[in-house]
Amino acid sequence: MALVFWASVGLLVFVAILSLDIMGFFSRGNKFQLEGRTVILTGGSYGMGKELAKMLSQRGANLILVARDPKKLQDALDYAKSSAKNPGTQRFHYISADVSQESENTRLLAEATAWNNGRTPEIVWANAGASKPQLFIEASVETLRQQMDLNYWAAAYLAHKTMKAWLYPDTPYQQGATAEAPRHFIMTSSGAAFYSPAGYNPYGPAKCALRGLADGLRQEMLMYNGARRSNKKTSQAPAPFDIKVQIVFPGTIKSPGFETENQTKHQITHLIEAEDPVQTEVEAATAAMKGLESGKFMTQTNWLTELMRLSAISGSPRDNIVKDTVGQWITSIAWLFIGPDMDGRPWGYGKKEGMPEFKPEKV
Repeated sequence: MALVFWASVGLLVFVAILSLDIMGFFSRGNKFQLEGRTVILTGGSYGMGKELAKMLSQRGANLILVARDPKKLQDALDYAKSSAKNPGTQRFHYISADVSQESENTRLLAEATAWNNGRTPEIVWANAGASKPQLFIEASVETLRQQMDLNYWAAAYLAHKTMKAWLYPDTPYQQGATAEAPRHFIMTSSGAAFYSPAGYNPYGPAKCALRGLADGLRQEMLMYNGARRSNKKTSQAPAPFDIKVQIVFPGTIKSPGFETENQTKHQITHLIEAEDPVQTEVEAATAAMKGLESGKFMTQTNWLTELMRLSAISGSPRDNIVKDTVGQWITSIAWLFIGPDMDGRPWGYGKKEGMPEFKPEKV
């Protein structure tokens, strides 16, 4: 009887904690302060990026947008500027660059730093990316490389250069420098990082790699954050701020990019994702900002990417120990049913339609 009693007490406590957490009682304020700070946002000229730019502006950030098309950049900058929280003091700038090239990341960070009065921007968001869904064997090798360059290397290049600039600047930090607010390096991945269905193989592996980079880089930055608390004197003074690495996982977003994707998407991919939730650009951007403000390492923008995150969380930090642990158990069971259904769609399509005609991409 005693065992049953304590088990019941434990269950009630668990339910109470979970309920309070879901209702926001354990919230500890905004962990993504933006007012007066400078943000670099790549891929900020359209889609979710354009809406993110507006929301960053609304929160008082100085903004540097990066993309390739100057006209779209100017339009996006004007759109963001019109919503500025502090119109008289906020500053806005854009840089036209192809972030899939390493040298362009070097240039844009240098230009952004110069524009920011010689100070490396405090928040850098590698948001650039685009999907070109195709059957794997029909995609050209050139497309496979381009997808990896844009959807993984663009963020990796920028992270590599930003972290060095933050941690080992040309003018070294002084011992005992005044503490500053945390710096944030943010990456936009995709739900495809957790589950990449048939037809997304040019794109999905790059987003999986980005998730891996975020996991490893977050943990690596803990060493530098820990060095700030050390009493040991070294030749190199630590940065007077912590570095937070965060990653966002959008799902399907109804945007110009989505319409472009549908031009190359195979019918089987349409069948597999037929019931997927579709968000507007504003909805996805709002969810991303909410996750960052709550301090999440991983931010999913809809319920489907949340379920995929739970089932694939592995050793990544949990937003909530109770919710995420129980959610992982539940989704592991759910995949016993979801997985066969997902696999059955391409199997059934092939059985019904027969051998598909080979249509290699023309380069």
